[in-house]
Amino acid sequence: MSKNQRTNFFQNKMNHRVQSARYYWVLVVKWIILSLLIALSIGTGSALFLASLDTVTSYRIEHHWLIWLLPLGGLSVGVLYHYFGQEVKAGNNALIDAYNQPTDCIIPFKMAPFIVLGTLITHLLGGSAGREGTALQMAGAIADQLTKPFQLTPSERKILLTLAVAGGFGSVFGTPFAGAIFALEFFVIHKSRLWTLLPAVFTALVADFVTKTWGIEHINYPTLEHLPGFHISTILITIGVGILFGLCAAAFTFGLHHLTKVFNRTIAFMPFRPVIGGFCILGLTIVIGNTDYIGLGIPIIQQSFIGPALAYAFALKILFTLITLGSGFKGGEVTPLFFIGATLGSALALWLPLPVALLAAMGFVAVFAGATNTPIACSVMGIELFGLEGAMYFIMACFIAYLFSGKTSIYSHQLLRNRKWLL
Repeated sequence: MSKNQRTNFFQNKMNHRVQSARYYWVLVVKWIILSLLIALSIGTGSALFLASLDTVTSYRIEHHWLIWLLPLGGLSVGVLYHYFGQEVKAGNNALIDAYNQPTDCIIPFKMAPFIVLGTLITHLLGGSAGREGTALQMAGAIADQLTKPFQLTPSERKILLTLAVAGGFGSVFGTPFAGAIFALEFFVIHKSRLWTLLPAVFTALVADFVTKTWGIEHINYPTLEHLPGFHISTILITIGVGILFGLCAAAFTFGLHHLTKVFNRTIAFMPFRPVIGGFCILGLTIVIGNTDYIGLGIPIIQQSFIGPALAYAFALKILFTLITLGSGFKGGEVTPLFFIGATLGSALALWLPLPVALLAAMGFVAVFAGATNTPIACSVMGIELFGLEGAMYFIMACFIAYLFSGKTSIYSHQLLRNRKWLL
């Protein structure tokens, strides 16, 4: 090779490195801008949604007669989605489908206002639902509008949706690190691009900061202190309750999918399904004689950390939530799962030699982990909400519940690449 050839070779190599470095930094700046846009918009959206949810919940508590309008509210939600929202009625499954088929059309922006309005109607009139589903759908619909302006590739669109889920979950629950990991586990179990964790954490942290900047305060749960040592007896108890939490999650998931199918098969006209569901919730509330099992149920969750809950409280919440969501009302499943897990764990304190707050906290995160197939995110959530001292309990309970909850999920389109026991 001549001197000129060697010079040209090294010059070309240097130019290639410069171009690669330039492309890398352009890519970094691009995703910083995208992450900030997503975080700012989703954080603001979450703040508005949470403020509205607090308002309608407080109004319902002050005016118990509103539950008599629940069937009418169900009709309004059913009509809204039947005539104007067919393309967004899939909810969280639409986000999963968009991730797995990123070349398809953009998620319609109207998914955001539709799910927010449907959720507020549900909570105003006494349906038993949560807020996570609303947060994820709102976040996904907002973020996906950036796909075309930024000319994102199908692969980049997957990252965009991951950041949206991280920001939505983290800002609504005030757990940004759990939100980032939840986004990785949410779409495809056992197959995630771990390098997207950094932008996901960044997006979730900023979104949560924006939500709090708007004056939104998240629910405070007790920090666990002075827990018993982690030895053979407590390990065996944790395994046992983890299995119970997993079976409870499986029962909830099974009931939700099958009751939804029953409503769909027996009531052909979609708007009538939540009407019937509304009458069922109204009747159950009258029979029970209180309103403990409608709405989010936050007061009952908080009480479960103080003293043992009623042994049947978790079962009633399962029933109320299955009817509400299975009939077509809108909202999330996660806060009801918190209620179910916390009250089940709290009730177990009557028979098990572990602190009631610890058992409630374990159930809080473990039932959620089993129903959503997100054990890592739920373990981190336990640490964020209840403190580091209970980390080993949370991790073991979440993974045991995950393993014993079956192969399904509340997100029916979620993909399981491997058998759970083949980690």
